[in-house]
Amino acid sequence: MNYLLLPLLSFFVGIIVGLTGIGGASLITPMLIFVFQVPPSVAVSSDVVAATLMKIVGSVKHYQQKTLDMQVVQWLAFGSVPGSLFGVGILHLIRRNGGSSLDYILLHLLGVMILLVTVLALLQLLLLTFFPKFTLPELPKFDLKTNLGRFLTMTIGAVLGCLVGLTSVSSGSMFALVLIGFFRLDARKLVGTDISQAAILLFFTSLGHLTLGTVNWSLVVPIWIGSVPGVLLGAKICQIAPQRPLRFIIYTILMMVSWKLVYQA
Repeated sequence: MNYLLLPLLSFFVGIIVGLTGIGGASLITPMLIFVFQVPPSVAVSSDVVAATLMKIVGSVKHYQQKTLDMQVVQWLAFGSVPGSLFGVGILHLIRRNGGSSLDYILLHLLGVMILLVTVLALLQLLLLTFFPKFTLPELPKFDLKTNLGRFLTMTIGAVLGCLVGLTSVSSGSMFALVLIGFFRLDARKLVGTDISQAAILLFFTSLGHLTLGTVNWSLVVPIWIGSVPGVLLGAKICQIAPQRPLRFIIYTILMMVSWKLVYQA
């Protein structure tokens, strides 16, 4: 393991995250697997713990700025936290009944999740670029003042939380689509709400992964050292960089990465 290369690459990943908003787990976990030959179970768990710090720092900032919707964060967390712990429980079950298959299963789950998130994001980007006047049918808006709205919010949170617990991917990307589609949050509160719910989700997911014994702190700390300043720098560059070409390039890379993950074994 090259512990100088890991923070350096994490720094560049952090820049991409700050610059484009694309989730770090979609980039860091495959990087650990392919570049550093880390077993998928260790890569997923270590990335979950590493990502938690960035999300918590970001959520505190947005809370201070009041650029988040606390009610949405609360009801999503009521579903996503138990959902993520259920996902970690599935990993415990797989490990107990056949530990050798855990890495194989995670490898394919990672590939499928990254591919799904990337395809959805790429379709959205292409529609906005080439068909700016095209409008999709609106999804129903969830009213958190009603029991039905709260139940649906918790249900979606639980499903996505389970997927995060299993793979570490989409704590931000898929939830962002939910926030846009079902809550109509404006741009000012979208990012803060997404980061804040992800911080809560990843905090409890991290605790679950710590019980698996697959967190490698010698990976977590270098990722922190590189990614945190990278995110801050990327956020600064974001003001002048062309977003759509950058996102298209990153989405194309992610599709190739997900394809390799699915068909590696």
